[in-house]
Amino acid sequence: MTDRPVPNLDSWIADLAPALGLGDVDVPLRTLLDLTRDVAHGVARPAGPITTYLVGLAVADGMSVDEAQAIIARLVQERAE
Repeated sequence: MTDRPVPNLDSWIADLAPALGLGDVDVPLRTLLDLTRDVAHGVARPAGPITTYLVGLAVADGMSVDEAQAIIARLVQERAE
């Protein structure tokens, strides 16, 4: 994915995060979009949002987004082999 801005996502995050009781949060937008794209193409389309949800749970439990991304990349690669 390129580094160009994603329309409306920043404002959506700014509205959604506080509505969910999260306040001001730093969302790794590009990482999550890339991860979701890779899973949707490498596993199945419905696996994209499910994976992103599970990453959120893992991060809430203390895992870094980068660590989760590495695990997911490995699993997607294994399925491709």
